Amino acid sequence: MVGTGSCAVRQEESGRQMMQDDTSENHWVFGYGSLIWNPGFPFVSTALGRLKGAHRSLSIISHHHRGTVEQPGLVFGLTRGGSVRGMVFEVADAEWPAVRAYLEAREQVTRVYRDVMRPVLLDDGRRVSALTFVVDERHEQFAGHLSAEEQLAMVRAGVGISGRNVDYVVNTARHLESLGIHDAVLMALARRLEADSQAA
Repeated sequence: MVGTGSCAVRQEESGRQMMQDDTSENHWVFGYGSLIWNPGFPFVSTALGRLKGAHRSLSIISHHHRGTVEQPGLVFGLTRGGSVRGMVFEVADAEWPAVRAYLEAREQVTRVYRDVMRPVLLDDGRRVSALTFVVDERHEQFAGHLSAEEQLAMVRAGVGISGRNVDYVVNTARHLESLGIHDAVLMALARRLEADSQAA
């Protein structure tokens, strides 16, 4: 904290006044993993934004998209604590029922996520309420905290109906990097996975 005087209080109040709630009739979706580079639905616009109270983690056991029951992979979820930057998609009201159905079919194959509305602060200062898929930490596919070596072993072996787990992790890391979103843990994993490919 910089200070506790009246000047700091005035600056904080001024900052809050500059943030404006979005009042459009459109809808918003918060993407933090593969939605960033493969949304799969029509949208009006995109913006970068920050969601508080959760962070990106490679903590969901995948039996479908990036692995199988016999050889599971790992995909991203939002777990409690911290904050996360991601891509926010604006969806037209007329398209929302179809987009909502598409996301339900894509993300909720095994109900490992809770689909909730969360406040997101966009980089331009607007605050929006965005559909967000967070981990149901009571679900059997929630892996909890895994070491880097445990994550790498599962990702290297995982292949599901959407392709190789390695491609999923590396694509997410590289797209976050291109957007200026820093995720040191993910980038370290991606570098090791890319080194595997170069050594092969």
